[in-house]
Amino acid sequence: MNIKNLSGWFDIYKEPSLSGRYIHLEHILPLFDTLSIHVEIELLGTSENNAPIHLLKLGTGKKKLLFWSQMHGNESTTTKAVFDFLNMLIDDTNEISQGILASCTLYIIPILSPDGAKAYTRLNYNQIDLNRDAQNKTQKESILLRDIIDRFQPNYAFNLHGQRTIFSAGETKYPATVSFLSPAGDKERTITPCRKIAMEIIAEMNTVLQQVIPNSVGRYDDGFNINCIGDTLSDMGIPTILFEAGHYKDDYDREKTRVFIFYALVAAVDYISEKNIVGNLYENYFEIPENGKCFYDIIIRDVMLDKKNVDIAIQYTEELSENDIKFIPKIVKIADLGNFYGHREIIGNKRVIQNENVTVEVVPDNEMLKFYLNDELFSTELRKS
Repeated sequence: MNIKNLSGWFDIYKEPSLSGRYIHLEHILPLFDTLSIHVEIELLGTSENNAPIHLLKLGTGKKKLLFWSQMHGNESTTTKAVFDFLNMLIDDTNEISQGILASCTLYIIPILSPDGAKAYTRLNYNQIDLNRDAQNKTQKESILLRDIIDRFQPNYAFNLHGQRTIFSAGETKYPATVSFLSPAGDKERTITPCRKIAMEIIAEMNTVLQQVIPNSVGRYDDGFNINCIGDTLSDMGIPTILFEAGHYKDDYDREKTRVFIFYALVAAVDYISEKNIVGNLYENYFEIPENGKCFYDIIIRDVMLDKKNVDIAIQYTEELSENDIKFIPKIVKIADLGNFYGHREIIGNKRVIQNENVTVEVVPDNEMLKFYLNDELFSTELRKS
């Protein structure tokens, strides 16, 4: 897949009405009017708080692909990329789109957890993690997803998520900007035929992404949990690809990562449409390094605190406020952090550190919006691209 073509397509098809981290039902419903000319839109049912959940269907091909995004409501990057991809697919002048729709039928649930999306939380209205409810199916959203799986019996499943800024691609200085997983279907993590197929597709996406984010593609841990939907699907023999949209430098709105997810979606679906995939190239999947946890949002290095020379790690917590996501800097660790990296690093040169708010101590769990190193004032305010 040609990167120049992908870049040009993204510029053309990016959905301008979707941006930032806070994406919920009210943002996507207006888009259905335009899409409905080309896409079959079905109301599947409602969430636990009676918000509508929709299924979008397009294409006429025999290969059936099922996608769902925002199973965790605060993981919105893939939703943006899905609508970018939809804009490309409905362009009947695009030859790649024509080929995909002739070979494949795509079923897309753009927001599986509308209540979680509105509240900007990982959990649904009943405070249940839908990705731990695949077996018990205690929630309406879980039942709807399983009903769709049983109804259409997809040949491929795309489980679209987002991940925290802590992850690295291996134990390295490179952030895991995008991560993938072919989930295990048993506790032995057997490399089954369906996993091999998913692994081959992931390897193809990695080949494409290495051209734009070299060394920043990770492989998510494949520890088995049958309560997770991906593990359940692998157990059922359905090739399943987990996407994790991660961090790119200064990209806390995940607008750059959105681009790379778009590239990956196009590359994967085009590959499926053109190939008879049996998993012969699965071994390339293992060239992708397994994710480490080597990052903090900010590391303040080599400072004096209580007469000790330490490093201080700060992590942003995300809070919904006035229909926007606020990033609150909190101290999470004080130690020698020589084996970790900061997305932003401040060198203290053994200066004494003090919170600007002198009533708040420099200790874990406390906020630190601004601080002094001797007499010089620094801010932990988020730097966005």
